[in-house]
Amino acid sequence: QVQLVESGGGLVQPGGSLRLSCAASGSIEHIYAMNWYRQAPGKQRELVAGIFMTGMTNYLDSVKGRFTISRDLAKNTVYLQMNSLKVEDTAVYSCYGEDPPLRYWGQGTQVTVSS
Repeated sequence: QVQLVESGGGLVQPGGSLRLSCAASGSIEHIYAMNWYRQAPGKQRELVAGIFMTGMTNYLDSVKGRFTISRDLAKNTVYLQMNSLKVEDTAVYSCYGEDPPLRYWGQGTQVTVSS
């Protein structure tokens, strides 16, 4: 079992930046995909960004060009760099690891974008 712990959330003004971290208790090198999801109040959870074992990445259309997902295999950590934040980016952001048939979720971190 791998445990995931997110950090880096907080309150930021529109146009600002935050970097989220997802620290795993074990190696992520062979986990099929590591993803960031978010859920805003009253809305469905959505996939924000993912990074596959191969290093390939994918993004939600509305964050392309603003968010960057990366990983540090030596630190077993996945990052989400969020720039040019908008009010609509406000949500709880959660880390999710896919290693079929295993699934790992973090506890989430709140990101609030407000002036």
